[in-house]
Amino acid sequence: MGGMIEIETLDGKEKFNAYRAAPADDAKAAIIVIQEIFGVNEGIRVKCDRWAEAGYLALAPDLFWRLEPGVELDPDVPEQFQQALGLMGRFNQDQGIMDIEAAIHAAQRETGGKRVGCVGFCLGGRLAFMTATRTDIHASVGYYGVGIDNLLGEKHAIAHPVLLHVPTADHFVGPDAQRAMHEGLDDHPKVTIHDYPGLDHGFATEAGARRDEQGARLADERTAAFFAGHLA
Repeated sequence: MGGMIEIETLDGKEKFNAYRAAPADDAKAAIIVIQEIFGVNEGIRVKCDRWAEAGYLALAPDLFWRLEPGVELDPDVPEQFQQALGLMGRFNQDQGIMDIEAAIHAAQRETGGKRVGCVGFCLGGRLAFMTATRTDIHASVGYYGVGIDNLLGEKHAIAHPVLLHVPTADHFVGPDAQRAMHEGLDDHPKVTIHDYPGLDHGFATEAGARRDEQGARLADERTAAFFAGHLA
């Protein structure tokens, strides 16, 4: 169903890869799938394929292309997990948002200007929030985004709906950070936060030790309904 394509950077001077999955018929809208710190690995590609099955054009840009293009890591392998943390530490998030915006433009061109949403996981959850505040994306979903409490100063720029999935036992996003997110965003007319009691970071991964089947299904159902409501 899917394969790799090239996307031009915003300035048109370089190109980077993205995984593309498209439905058999015309796409009803597009979704940018934003990677975890593990690259555009099999799990991210599966998520794109599932959005394509649901009728959306899905693009997952390789955001680490300037650091290690094409990297694919397994979070259940300790050495690869450490490698991923190292890549995250070197990653320029502002530049990443520009690459996401380039992917948004590519999706709009391919679909003839249809609406575009984004969904991100871990680092991608944070970037999904930043995409909501810094681009014209039509709907944004973040799963267990790290450091969103430090981005609340940008919330005034949210113009379109945002959905955040927050596992309460997230060992990367502690109680104080979660409290700050609720205090800062619960009254925002464009933001919805769902808590997942007792679940940890990565609960909605497609496979591996982190996945919680019940929690993942619930969050994914909410995400599907969210996009159906805001990307039509």
